[in-house]
Amino acid sequence: MSEFVPGELRPAEEPVRLNEGRETATVTVENTGDRPVQVGSHFHFFEINPGLAFDRETAYGMRLDVPAGTAVRFEPGCEREVDLVAIGGARTVYGMGGLVEGDLDDDAVKTRAMERARERGYIAEPAVDETTEGDE
Repeated sequence: MSEFVPGELRPAEEPVRLNEGRETATVTVENTGDRPVQVGSHFHFFEINPGLAFDRETAYGMRLDVPAGTAVRFEPGCEREVDLVAIGGARTVYGMGGLVEGDLDDDAVKTRAMERARERGYIAEPAVDETTEGDE
């Protein structure tokens, strides 16, 4: 007879620490769109919906710091803080928003991803102040 029982749970002796030792960050996200946006636990946060406004450079190479299989929902017009954690493993990202397409730790890939994010509307260009110092 097998020592394994189907469906049996075997707890660890010590508590399991998720993402221990990985780089983390907190960003404030605002849904500027008119529809809710839900983001899954392992999606590269830098590449999420362009209707969500936040510091994308801080989010580069990170995902939500939530348990696997869960998600965070952003309601239209609402703002909230979320915790992020560095993506582990091989740290390569392909697909998703199509912004990275390579090794997250390669500076050239990051530079290209930032350019694509600006070109495709993921990062809003700062407003230019057209007033000059002598104008009143």
